[in-house]
Amino acid sequence: MGPRRVFYALTGLPGSGKTTAILKVVDRLKDLGIRVGGMYTQEIREHGRRIGFAVKRIGGGEGILAHVNLGSGPRLGRYGVNLKDLEEVGVAAILEAMESMDVVVVDEVGPMELYSERFRHAVEKLLYSGKHTILTVHYRSRDPLILKVKELAGRSLIILTPENRDRIPYLIVREVLGAFGRSEARAGL
Repeated sequence: MGPRRVFYALTGLPGSGKTTAILKVVDRLKDLGIRVGGMYTQEIREHGRRIGFAVKRIGGGEGILAHVNLGSGPRLGRYGVNLKDLEEVGVAAILEAMESMDVVVVDEVGPMELYSERFRHAVEKLLYSGKHTILTVHYRSRDPLILKVKELAGRSLIILTPENRDRIPYLIVREVLGAFGRSEARAGL
């Protein structure tokens, strides 16, 4: 039997640091020679105001996930959701990472992303892939897929707070290294 699968789901209120925590984990694992792939989202700001979200592939490549000026596609609040970029950048990154990476990251499984059936399918495939997985999930959503992620994570579902968000990346890196039989002493961030 191989090493135990590392499976974390991070959640928290908007602004709690989910993406920041994920990117710290990604950077540290890459520095330690662990192959990490997948996707993450980041705010797009203009003059200090959020006007949208970018979808980015770990390792390069990005598109627009949602934007206030997007006229077509599904709408969530004031944002139009760009399913084309989500699927060509985000979904493709998830599927490719499942084939060739040690750890797969998905930031975020949330209401915007869940408009895409291809995204849903990629996340469902990942959940049962056996791959080391780190996801962020929307805090309040009751979508069945988000509930399934939270259930599968069990005790590895972490609600990020200002008090724990700096130590959580270290904990995740340490566990991933342990799964590869590597020393925890090198996990420091």
